[in-house]
Amino acid sequence: MRVQTETRSFDCADSSHCELPTPLRMTKCLESVQNMFPFKLVYSDAYYLPIGEHVFPAEKYRRIRDRLISSHIAEATDFLEPEPATDQDILLVHKPEYVHKLKTGTLSPREQMELEVPFSPELVKAFWLAAGGSIMAARQCLSDKVCISIGGGFHHAFPDHGEGFCMIHDVAVAIRRLQRDDKIRTAMTLDCDVHQGNGTAAIFAGTRTESVPLPSVSSSTLSPGTATKTKMRGTHAGEVFTISLHQHNNYPLYKPPSSIDVDLPDGCRDDDYLAWLDNAISSGLRQFEPDLLCYIAGADPYREDQLGGLALTIEGLKKRDELVFRVARARDIPVMVTYAGGYARNIEDTVTIHCNTVIAAKEVFA
Repeated sequence: MRVQTETRSFDCADSSHCELPTPLRMTKCLESVQNMFPFKLVYSDAYYLPIGEHVFPAEKYRRIRDRLISSHIAEATDFLEPEPATDQDILLVHKPEYVHKLKTGTLSPREQMELEVPFSPELVKAFWLAAGGSIMAARQCLSDKVCISIGGGFHHAFPDHGEGFCMIHDVAVAIRRLQRDDKIRTAMTLDCDVHQGNGTAAIFAGTRTESVPLPSVSSSTLSPGTATKTKMRGTHAGEVFTISLHQHNNYPLYKPPSSIDVDLPDGCRDDDYLAWLDNAISSGLRQFEPDLLCYIAGADPYREDQLGGLALTIEGLKKRDELVFRVARARDIPVMVTYAGGYARNIEDTVTIHCNTVIAAKEVFA
C-alpha cells in the first residue's frame, strides 16, 4: 500500500493494514514505515578471521550480528551477504608481487611477522571477502545514504605489504573500485581508530605541515593543557582526502602524513575528543567536497581497551558516531562504515560499542 503524507509518500509492506478503516490504516502504515530499518548492513559468517587465540577478537563480528537481531535493533532481512572482491579489485590498490605472494602462500618470514596474525589460505579468503563487503557497502550507501559493513576497516595494509593485523586495505579497494566504475570521483576517509591509519595515508599520499589548533576549538571546550599537547596537521593533494584522529603515543611508530592528522594525547576524554573530531571534519569539508565518506569507526579509543591509551566512554563513542552521521546527513554525503579495531578487556564492551554505531546511524537516518 502507498501512504501519502503532506510531504512524502511511503510504501507500506504490511498488506494486513489494507483491511482496516482508513484513519486506522494510515496510522498503522505510518507506524510500520517508522519502524523500518532505514539502511542495509553487510555481513557474512565468513568475516571471521581464522587466527586462533589472539588479542584481535575474531568472533566479534558474529556477536555483533547476533546482538543486533536479539535486541530487535535489526532483523535478518536487513543484512546483505557480500561476495569476495576479485583479484582485479585487489590489484587496484595492491602490488601484483604482494598479491601473488598472498595467493600462493609465499610471504617471507619477515612479511608474515609484520602481519602480526598467523598466515593461512583461509585468512586470505577472509580478507578478500572483507574487501568485497566494503565494496558492497560503498555501493549501497550511494542509494541509501548510509551502509555499515560489520567488518573491514583494515587501515594498516600498504600496497606492498600488510601490518598490524591488516592484510588487504578493504576501504581503499572499495574507493578505487567505485572510482573505476565512475560511481564516484572523490572520497574522504575519516579514521577514528585509536591507531593512525598509516596504510590509508600511504595509499592516498598527500602532504602535511604542522599547524596550530584552529579557532573553533576554544579553551573553554578543551581540558587544561590539551591545546598545547594536541596537534592538527595537514595540507591536501589528490582526489581522496584522509583524516585520522589517533593517540600520538601509540602504534605505528612512524605515521605517514594524512591530509589531516590529529595527534591526541594519552588519556584524552570524551569532550576533548569530540571537539577535535568536530574541528577536523569541519576543516576537511572546508577544503574538500567528497562524493563518498568512508568512516572507520574503531572501538579502541575506549578507556578499557587493551591496545589503546585514550579514555573515551561507551557513551562518548556513541556521540562520536552521531556527530559523524549528523554531518554526513546535513551535507548529503553518502557514508559507508567499517569497524576496524576494538580490544576491550570485556569483549561485550567492544560488541556494545560497535552495535551503538548501528543504533546511532538508525537514529540519525531514520
